[in-house]
Amino acid sequence: MTATLAGPARDDRAAVDKAISLLVVLGDRSSGETGVSELARRAQMSKSTAYRVLGMLERNGVVERVGTDYRLGDRLHHLGKAVYAPGSESVRDVLLPYLADLYEATRETVHLAVLDGPHVVYLAKLYGHRPAPVPSRIDGRLPAYATAVGKVLLAYDSQAAERALSEPLRPFTPSTLTDPDALSAELDGIRRTGVSLDNEEYQPGLACVAAPVLNRAGRAVAALSVAGRLGQIDTRRLSAQARRVAAAASQAWAARAAQQQAGRLPRP
Repeated sequence: MTATLAGPARDDRAAVDKAISLLVVLGDRSSGETGVSELARRAQMSKSTAYRVLGMLERNGVVERVGTDYRLGDRLHHLGKAVYAPGSESVRDVLLPYLADLYEATRETVHLAVLDGPHVVYLAKLYGHRPAPVPSRIDGRLPAYATAVGKVLLAYDSQAAERALSEPLRPFTPSTLTDPDALSAELDGIRRTGVSLDNEEYQPGLACVAAPVLNRAGRAVAALSVAGRLGQIDTRRLSAQARRVAAAASQAWAARAAQQQAGRLPRP
């Protein structure tokens, strides 16, 4: 059936497609709470349809209503844990104090992240005093090869690096490394220096510094990073601070592993 002057074209998408469209819009909203009219517009459906589908999602606990607005519900967050990187909760529990140390040392936006396939997953984030164009969010994912945390994690995981280098490298900005040879050379340099830099490789105007948290075998279990506006942060000074805090975090992780091996701590 085609659209006529009497009304808009019929929306033949299945209910599940409409529900997913609304969930994606809610997930993309930085405020986390959005009115039904805006949700309907962004999901490209009528307001009445959006209201009906949101009611179904609310009854199932994946959407919550706050006044006249909507946000993602707790049940969706619980379901999301099934796709988190393995062991991420124990990583967050052990390393969160060191993220706080890095924040205290820099007063810039800092992250704790792990590698999950071709992406990095941000387990924690503390916001700095100065605004910066930082696109990360807790439990969000970004491509590893285009971020400082991702590159430092790839540098200390040869299998993950090999997989990343075998896939097409999409450019996000003119500074993104899309040549496998150039990315491979950069990973070699990261292993030599123990720190990774990102200068507008994913987000224009953003600079990042990252250092790995290593286990006793020398493999990165996580990464700590500092992010700020390009030209406003001193990457050399931040590199030294990130390495220092990451080294202390590595020692803590190794000590915990030793206690687990000795049976003094439960395994995750």
